[in-house]
Amino acid sequence: MSLRKQTPSVFLKQIIGRPVVVKLNSGVDYRGVLACLDGYMNIALEQTEEYVNGQLKNKYGDAFIRGNNVLYISTQKRRT
Repeated sequence: MSLRKQTPSVFLKQIIGRPVVVKLNSGVDYRGVLACLDGYMNIALEQTEEYVNGQLKNKYGDAFIRGNNVLYISTQKRRT
């Protein structure tokens, strides 16, 4: 597997429609399918689950996360 350098913008465009983990500054994780995002890192997720300290706390259909709360976004394995 070869690793290619890419900009964060390119990476984010490539993962739209894929399962992601969004970690907030508060330490809370949101896991869901990335529906869209904008230049301010405002994020829309579908099939969203909220995890606090690694434990599932809530499930949402759609969730919108304000970009200034986001610590990072990472991809996760597809749900089976």
